[in-house]
Amino acid sequence: MIRIVSPLHMQSHALEMRRQGLKVGFVPTMGALHQGHMSLVKIARKLCDTVVVSVFVNPIQFGPKEDYSSYPRNQEGDMAICEAEGVDVFFAPTADEMYPRDYSVHVVEDRMSMGLCGAFRPGHFRGVLTVVAKLFNIVQPHVAVFGQKDAQQARLVKRMARDLNFPIEIAVAPTCREADGLAMSSRNAYLSEAERRVAPGLYAALKRVEEAFRRGERSAAILRKVALENLAEVREFRVEYLEIVDDETLESVETVSRPALVAAAVYLGRTRLIDNIVLEP
Repeated sequence: MIRIVSPLHMQSHALEMRRQGLKVGFVPTMGALHQGHMSLVKIARKLCDTVVVSVFVNPIQFGPKEDYSSYPRNQEGDMAICEAEGVDVFFAPTADEMYPRDYSVHVVEDRMSMGLCGAFRPGHFRGVLTVVAKLFNIVQPHVAVFGQKDAQQARLVKRMARDLNFPIEIAVAPTCREADGLAMSSRNAYLSEAERRVAPGLYAALKRVEEAFRRGERSAAILRKVALENLAEVREFRVEYLEIVDDETLESVETVSRPALVAAAVYLGRTRLIDNIVLEP
């Protein structure tokens, strides 16, 4: 496995791989890697000849009161897990290399990023799309793999690739879960033992919605009520949002007549958890 820090070196190496006829797969991450990330690597490996994993905690997607300084970091551990998984290139740039002092260009999406997480994290997706666009230009992948857990992010990246004509296939991988259903996340490390015991209640509430849907319920209002009632059973949860939206456009729906995303964010102590399911009529 090759470790690269310089964006220019990474870009040069990527262009050389493409000249050799290799199909390049890419998994962008913020580090603190776990088996959920490795599930994305496995998909990239199946689709491509060579796999690049980036580890970069992107400062411009964090708000002033968010956890940038304390976000979990373990680059040596990240390198070890990538090497064990057969990753070919480990790209770990610094913030100074990614954003020169006078950096002033950003990518802004003004429709799909307004709701869900975007409504509560102003500027977050501006930061996400900017760094992903930069990474796409640096790594030059044929395929990039994102996780379904960050559903709004994945759909925004697909829209950016379409609207800005990136010649990249965006693959969205299923959410990887712990045995009790909790979606794997680097932020799970923040949970206390007591919080970790009740955290699976988020996914359990989403599953109750799915069960009601399978029984024939199609009203988004009623399905949302089912979710909120189940979330209320975990008194430690503080619900930020629970919404049912069109799975492609992320617009609110009244009736589930086409694929719909049920997405939620809750706080458990100081930890923000997100999760979602897709209802398929």
